[in-house]
Formats: sequence, C-alpha cells, structure tokens
Amino acid sequence: MDGKQTPVSDEEPRVPREDTRRRRRKKAITSSSGTSMDQITVEFVLPTAARAQVWLKAVTLNLCPDFYQRFSPDHCILLYQKKGNVCEIYDKHQVFQTLDCIRYWRALKKDVGRIQLVPRPQPSEESLQYQRYLNYLMGYDVTDVSNVHDDELEFTRRKLLTPRRIELSDRDPKLYSMDPWVTRKPLPEHLLNKVSNSHILVVIHIGTASQTIKVSIDDPPAQVLASFFTKTANKRVLLGIPDNMCETDFVLRVCGREEYLYSDKPLQNFNWVRQCLKNGEEIHLVLETPPDPDLDLVQKDDWAQVDDCTGVAGTHEQLTIDEKDHERVFTISMWDCNRKFRVKVLGIDIPSLPKIPEFIVFIEASIFHGQQLLAQERTSSKTFNEEVLWNCWLEFNIKIKDLPKGARLNLQVICGKQPQTPNSKGGSSYQDNTAGTGSHDGKTKSRLLYYVNLLLIDHRSLLRQGEFILHMWKMPEKSEESSSSINADKLTSATNPDKASSMAIAILLDKYCYPVVLPKSRDVGRDLGSEEAEGGERGQREMPNHLKKQFAAIVATDPLHPLSPEDKELLWHFRHECMRDPSVASPVSILFLFSGLDVGLAMQLLDCHYSDAQVRSMAVRKLETLEDDDVLRYLLQLVQAVKFEPYHDSALARFLLKRALRSKRIGHFLFWFLRSEIAQSMHYQQRYAVLLEAYLRGCGEDMLQDFRKQVEMTEALQKVTRDIKTMSADKYDVTAQVVFQLRQKLESLQSSGLPESFRVPYDPGLRAGALLIEQCKVMASKKKPLWLQFKRADSTTLSKDPIGIIFKDGDDLRQDMLILQILLIMESIWETESLDLCLLPYGCISTGNRIGMIEIVKDATTIANIQQSVVGSTGAFKDEILYQWLRDKCVSEDKFQQAVERFLYSCGGYCVATYVLGIGDRHNDNIMITESGNLFHIDFGHILGNYKSFMGISKEWVPFVLTPDFLYVMGTSGKKSSPHFQKFQALTVGRSEDEAQRHLLDQIEICREKGWMVQINWFVHLVLGIKQGVEKRST
Repeated sequence: MDGKQTPVSDEEPRVPREDTRRRRRKKAITSSSGTSMDQITVEFVLPTAARAQVWLKAVTLNLCPDFYQRFSPDHCILLYQKKGNVCEIYDKHQVFQTLDCIRYWRALKKDVGRIQLVPRPQPSEESLQYQRYLNYLMGYDVTDVSNVHDDELEFTRRKLLTPRRIELSDRDPKLYSMDPWVTRKPLPEHLLNKVSNSHILVVIHIGTASQTIKVSIDDPPAQVLASFFTKTANKRVLLGIPDNMCETDFVLRVCGREEYLYSDKPLQNFNWVRQCLKNGEEIHLVLETPPDPDLDLVQKDDWAQVDDCTGVAGTHEQLTIDEKDHERVFTISMWDCNRKFRVKVLGIDIPSLPKIPEFIVFIEASIFHGQQLLAQERTSSKTFNEEVLWNCWLEFNIKIKDLPKGARLNLQVICGKQPQTPNSKGGSSYQDNTAGTGSHDGKTKSRLLYYVNLLLIDHRSLLRQGEFILHMWKMPEKSEESSSSINADKLTSATNPDKASSMAIAILLDKYCYPVVLPKSRDVGRDLGSEEAEGGERGQREMPNHLKKQFAAIVATDPLHPLSPEDKELLWHFRHECMRDPSVASPVSILFLFSGLDVGLAMQLLDCHYSDAQVRSMAVRKLETLEDDDVLRYLLQLVQAVKFEPYHDSALARFLLKRALRSKRIGHFLFWFLRSEIAQSMHYQQRYAVLLEAYLRGCGEDMLQDFRKQVEMTEALQKVTRDIKTMSADKYDVTAQVVFQLRQKLESLQSSGLPESFRVPYDPGLRAGALLIEQCKVMASKKKPLWLQFKRADSTTLSKDPIGIIFKDGDDLRQDMLILQILLIMESIWETESLDLCLLPYGCISTGNRIGMIEIVKDATTIANIQQSVVGSTGAFKDEILYQWLRDKCVSEDKFQQAVERFLYSCGGYCVATYVLGIGDRHNDNIMITESGNLFHIDFGHILGNYKSFMGISKEWVPFVLTPDFLYVMGTSGKKSSPHFQKFQALTVGRSEDEAQRHLLDQIEICREKGWMVQINWFVHLVLGIKQGVEKRST
C-alpha cells in the first residue's frame, strides 16, 4: 500500500503506468456506490489481494461506509473496459502482470488504466428462466456443480463467451439465415457428362405459375435470377411480381425444402444441383423473398466478457522464487519444484461390497499423459471390506517440474486372490485392459473394479494441492453395452455423479504456502534457456558416445514414423542435448513446418495418443481450412475427439463452436450429436453440456424454436413407444389390437400436444407436418419400433410421397451413424475419381439415450421379403427370384437394363465397403434393394471385425456378400462369366496396386465358391422368421 489517499471522484479511475520490469503495479480501484465513485490507490499482485486491500483501506478511511459494510470482498468483481466491451478479471489466482488488460493498456501507450470494483451481479428471473429453457433443450442442468471438485465448468462457460461474441459480431446475418449448402470441389466427370454444353434447365415456381429457363452451370444464383426476370419481363403481372421489386429483392429456394441457392458460387457447386444431376431429376426452385435475419437474434448474456488471458500463467522468469524477497513471492513456478511427485492414499469406502469371489484389494496409481504411462506405483494388498485404509505415501519416479500439462493421476481399485507385491515402473506405453482382467505380476490374475482420474495441473495451470475425495467409476462387464466405450471412458477426468452408491477414494497431495503454477512457454515447446541457466545435471547432461549412433539413426528417421519405446526413452532422457543439436527440432516444430499435413493426419493428431495442447491446436488449424461440406462429413468423429481433450476449453471445442455458429446445418447436427452424448455418455456429460450451451446461446431464436419442436416430438414418441412395449410383451407378435392402440395414442397426441411441424433431425432441410395416422404401425421386432408416416409441411413440395420415419427406443444408433458417415466419406472419395458406386447412406440419427430415428427409403424391401414372398423359406436357394422380382418392377426393357446396371454398381460398392470396414452379420434381412435396382445394407451391429460366433467358431464364412442370386442378376452362375460380371470385377478392383487387385479378385472367388453356405444361413433366417411370424420391415 503506498499510503496515498485519493479523494472521492466522479472522474474515470486511473491505473498509473510504471516500469514493466516491476512485478508490483499501482492501480486505482473504483468502487461503485450508486451516486459517486471512490478512487483508492493500493499496491497488489493478485486480484484477491486487490479486493482485500481496497476493503481494508476503505474501512480505515471510512469511505462510502454503506457500500463497504453491505458487501464483502468475495461479493465483488473487478471490471475494466476494452474496445467498448466490459471485461472481468475472473481468475483470482492469476498474477496481474499476465492479464490482457495490462498488455492492452501498454499497447495503447496509456499512462493510466481503469479497474472498477462492483458488486457481483445476480441473475434476473428472466435470465434464470432462459437458463432453464436451455437446460431442457440440452437434457442436462449445466449450472449444477454438485459433482465437481473445482470451478472448471463455470470457468469454461465464461471463457467461451469471448469466441462466441467474436463469431457473432463477424456473422453475416443474411448468409446465416439462408445457409447455402455448397462445395468447392470440381464437378465430377460422371456428372459433367450429364450436362449438355455446360447448360441445364431450371424450373422456377412463383405461386401456381412456373417458368423454365436455360442457364449455365457456371452462373451464380444472382445471374439465374437476372435471367428469369429478363425472360418474364412481360409476365410480371401474371406472375404476381410487384412493379417496385426487382431480382435483388428475391432469392431461390429448393421446392419442398428449406435449402437456399444464395451466394456468389456457381450453380454446379450447390449440393442440391449435384444431387439432381446424379439422380437424373429436374431442378425445381421457388422464387420468394429472403427470410428475415431478425428471426436469428441472440439473447444478450448477463455475463461480462472475461479477460482474454484468463487462466494463462506467466513465464518462468516472472514466477520463479530465485532472487526474490519472501514478501514478493505470491506464486511458485513448477519448474522450481525439484522434488518427486507423491500422493498419499488414505483409503477407499463403498456402501456395499460387489459380489465377487476375490478378497484381496490394492490401489494402483499411475501418471499418464494421453496414453503414455509416465510413472506407476501401488499400495500393499489388504482384505476387501466396505472401508479399507492405507494412509501411505506413494512416491513416483518423476519430478514435479517434469509433469506436463494434461498429466492425470489414474487411480484404480484392483482385486485378486493373491497378495500383490508393490513395484514401480515408468516410461512405458499404456496397454488398455478393456476386459477388466489381467495379470500384474505374471502369476496371479487380478481384476480391475473401479477407476478415476484427477488432472494434476488444473485448467488454470495450477498444481493440485490438498485432500480430494473422488467417486470412482465401476468397470463394466463384457456383456454390458457401456463396455464398448470403455477405452474413451477411462480417460475422463469427471467423477461418478452417483455419490450414494459409488466407490469413493480419499487421497492427499502435498500442500504449499502459495499456488504452484506451470509457467507458459515463450515459444513452441518448453523454454529451454532458463533450464540451461540453472546449471547442474538438468542443463549440462551430455550424451555418451556409445548412444550417439543410435541418436543419429533416430534423427535420420521420418519425423512421422512411430518411435520404439527405447528410442522415446533415449530422446526424453537427453531432450536438452537434442534441442542443442542443430539437426533436431522439437516434434511440434516439425509438425508446424511439415507442409504435407492433410486432414487424415490432422484427425489422427486429435485421437487419444496426443494430449499436448500445441500439437492438438496445430491439427485444429489444419481443420479450419475445411469447407462446411467437409466439416459435416467429419463432424461425428470430431465430436468424439472432444473426449480426448484434457480440459473442457480446447482449440477443438472452439473450432466446433465457431463453425456451428456460422452454419445452421452444422449447428443442427452438432446439437443432436452433443445431446445424444450428454444422454448416453455419463463420463463426458459436463464437457459436452458446456459446449452445447455455448452454441445454443449464439444460434439464434429461430434455431432454438426448431430444436424445441424436435425435442418435444422425440419425447412424445418415446413415451408412446414405451407404452406400446408394455402392452406387447411378446418378442415378435404384433396384434391388430396393438396397432389400434398405437393409432389411438398418436391421434390423441396430434390433437393435444404435438408440434404442427418440425425439422427432420437426420435431414434439417426437410420439414415434417401432421402424422398420417392410418399409415402408422408397430414393426414386429424385439424393440417394437414405430413405423411413422408424416405429411410434408412445405406447401411448395412437388412430391406426393409422405416422409417416412422409423422411431426406435432401446437401440444405440451411434454405431450405425458412424458406419453411415464413413460410407459418405467413401462415396466422396470415389466421386473425386468420377466413380459413382450408388451407395445409399440413408438418414439415421441418435436423439437421446438409446433412442433415435431412421429414414424409410422409398420403394425398398429386404432380400428376405422377396425370397419369402415367392416360395417361402426355400426362396433362399432360388437363384432366379431376385432377377425376376427386379424385372417385374421395371416397366420396360430399357428400365430393367438400367436397374441391372445400378445393381452391379451398388453391389460392388457395398462389397468393398463392408469388406474394408469389417461389417459382419450380413444376412437377407439386413440387405435391401430398391425397385430401381439399388442394393444397400442396413443394421450395422457388428463392425471392424467384431463378428458373431457360436461355440468359438466365427459365423462369417465369406469376406463379403456375393451370393448366387446376386450373380444371376449379373448374368452369370457357377464359374461362368458375363459382361456384367466382368464390369463388376473391374469396379470392385479398380485402379489399385497389383497385390491389392489380386487380393480382391481372390476374395470374389471365395464368395462365388462359398455362396451356398451363405444361402444356408439365409434359409435359417427365413425359417426362423416364418416360425416367429415376423413381419419383415420394408424400409
């Protein structure tokens, strides 16, 4: 405190600028007291000290007693102005020297700055109501902090306000409201061949009239509008176009869809135009006035924007205790902590013991960075009771100063029948034990029962200190559905919200007099200069001559080639020597300089093996070059990759938020992907919820209303499905009474509560209207899915077909979504080679906990239905049935030949796709065909080689499905060939390398030879189907 007294003043409070080398800075703090403001000059470093000293000085000087007696320091916040925005100094542990406000004032060369002390604002009733509305849409209360041991959730909510505001300020309201779906990729050759002289015909509708015009595929929508108005200049009155309006007052929308042709891109770049060319359909557009951008207005946040540098630590030079008086020490640099890291395991407690035969238990404590094991220790073994106490310190073979940001302490409760001998190890790679069983000493089997993680360096870069009681996650059994996601779940830093019945572990970490902070690096990688200046073993270690040859070989290796554990250990041990070698750059530097980084590699850098924030940020910067169409293709995988971020706030989370706020289509799918994970992934609920809330606060009122209608529809249909399941307990039988009950319930819903229309979750361009009650039914399968038909809500639609949706409750559709997403990616790869293999990735989306919607594909039926409809179960052995069915559906020979062509293309595409993706359990009830000959697969329950087996014997007899009846459609049987079959072989093999060609041809021959075995399998399915009275679904 400088002892100076400043009088009460209404002028702007001031912060004197001083020498930047000084750690302490004098600042004038203004307290808000209604009619006047008091300026108080104090000397401080931390925000908490600022508030405390202001209070002490104000009380001593008896300044504004009403204000200082009514509030306490903890009830107030610190604010300052930056570029017209009010910013809050939010992190109470952060040194002022590292804040953005200091840098901002210096950059402006201000002699004074201003910090204002105000009471912490309380949320209004309107704000609370809005928060409840958002919580309802998310399916999670993001304000509930009962299951957190720090303020990371609230901290991230506040920090994401800044990128959201920046994105909203840059957003083009007109472009956002129409959200054109375009691509920069060149038009594939097979589509270009369908265009005559680079011109196409477009039918433009206005009211009940229409006009066909010829336009170039290189014309932007504005030119199309100009051409339309030129051609209809004499028909304006007839078309109902007012005289005072011109082409700039209108936009073009796809008939029957909420999809606009609006931008400066040429027509050929619009997704809908390409879709019409691919399907040989006419392009029908409607002329209308643009939507009102005011519908996308965003409700203003009550919060102040937090400082851009909140949570950022200072450099080691700023934080080090070397050559500093004790009075000047406020935080400690982690790089000054030369002791080994340790943890005291106090004990475990569980309300009721699990039913297991083992009776010996011990704690295994490991330090991981990503998947890399840095150090590991164990307690002694003790008898497993409801409460087990150890009260022992475990010291790890790693120093505190060497802990990287994102390092997590993994604690596991392991039990076995034999006592375990404590040991330690470090530096090896982590091997996941997904089954929950394993051997830790090579002799005795042990079983992992519970696990939990604690990030050793928190989101503010502070080292954890003190006591923690962590509620642990139970290791799922193999038979449980959650076991499929255990590898990702085991990385979570969240604790089990079920505190009443879960296992709890109590631990103690070393306590220090001050916060211990991980310094920020001044450049890529750690600032090594300060380390070398320290001298001693850390800076002066030299590499022995006998290791220099091995080091030289590592340096000569491709930077992206995986290193062996021995190589990693060598590089880590002599990392400072490596950095002094001019031929070696840091791994992050290499990645930055590597110009060949593609999207595939960037995606790999976002998986669980890479926890370094700089590496992950670099990968995200590559993703920022993607256009919206590509972001949509990878969105599902990117949402999953958020699980591998150490902290809630990350470059990837911000990337997803920004892209969703730019595009309604991306935002729509991000909403459902996140909401589905919130409902089904307990381990990452908070992380996904804070990201989804940030999006909902910026998407606009129009989108919020759409989401509300979709959520209401989903909830209503889920309730109906569960009621139907209760009525129809039989596994397969669906009686007329059950269908009648369904229609009665739907009728009641429609008349009382269902939204009049809603966007279809798997296709946001489509809006569904009222239910067609008489066309709805219950499908005869175990989960009793609902077969629903909706009217089309858009009055401009030209299609007479309803919108068909299968609503399922009881199945996790996320795996199906993943396969369908990969099929879309494969399709786009083939299209770049001008190859259309007629894949049919139908719409499918998970909308909650084991609920979702599937698109009903028009005019399609299962192979089983076709076989059974002719001769019953023996239809599986009749090669000609499929051929005859396809011929009966085609009205002419020309149509039939087109259908055969489409069949062999789609059959080839799915043969390759199912083989590459290891999709199993392929039978005649999950392979379908349309009346135009398009074959496609459904129900992807067994993928990536996870095949069904019986008595340990795999039930997959062939690499992919190519049965005699498929070959018969291609005009071949047995060992004979045909032109169609030869074309099929050429399509399947493609232009791959010689070895790959031979391999694929061999697989085709295996399928031909073993086709009869597949027919037997299909025969069994038909027999079982008939026996159970299954009504085969015709989606």
